[in-house]
Amino acid sequence: MPTVAHAPPPLLPSVDASSSRGLALWRDVALPREHGSWSFALEPLALGLIAAPSRAGACLAIAVVAGFLARRPLRIALRDSQPARRAAARGPLAILALIAGGFLAGAIGWGGVAWLVWLIPVAAAGAVFLRFDFRGASREEIAEVAGAAAFALVPAALAVLAGWGPVAAAALALLMVGRAVPSVLTVRAYLRAGKTGERRAASALVSTGLALVVAVGFVRDGIAPSATAWILSLFAVRALALLGWPRPGLRARTLGMIETVLGLAFVLATALAWRT
Repeated sequence: MPTVAHAPPPLLPSVDASSSRGLALWRDVALPREHGSWSFALEPLALGLIAAPSRAGACLAIAVVAGFLARRPLRIALRDSQPARRAAARGPLAILALIAGGFLAGAIGWGGVAWLVWLIPVAAAGAVFLRFDFRGASREEIAEVAGAAAFALVPAALAVLAGWGPVAAAALALLMVGRAVPSVLTVRAYLRAGKTGERRAASALVSTGLALVVAVGFVRDGIAPSATAWILSLFAVRALALLGWPRPGLRARTLGMIETVLGLAFVLATALAWRT
């Protein structure tokens, strides 16, 4: 009896292929391209959650991460010239908006509404950054400073949600600002000097010195642990080493790794010292 040839089954889309396309979409429209932005976004959240942990604070931190990731798809959905990319960004944007809104509601459910006032300076600095970002000027100095400051101010809200008083909460956020903003200015000045030979270190050095003075004042008044002044002294030495003469020849990637290590040291030293 002749063998009957069976037609091959119809090809079905592979789950792995669908997953790969989904991951590629998220990488394309959701993940920030600026590697340094990850440190400046996540360091304040880690500082706040380690120094002042709470369920409401954890909800707020997740909402902030979702908002951080929503920035790029929002810009693409509103400003990109390609309709296909605008359409592709709407899905991730909607998901991230739901996550941010849901966890913000969770923070309100656990912590009430009084703490929301601490998000006003965060929103103000974030609005300045977004204004520049939507104009394609996110690399401007004021935009980078505003973006770093927006995230650096979040620990105040996290501390209040954990039951801290307003003075200690504000001090925690201001010390985070003292790490973030001078670092942005220092790295910008260093890289500009390397590319153009133009040396504009005044704002970086002044802000670094001011951050150290504020930290010493907090320590003297018993508001912050002494470790905060020591770690910001290390940042001051770093700024002088990078912006002094002769200037060391570091690549941007190497400098980014150094900043990541210093940021981790700042977070751990500050948070753990505050808890002891």
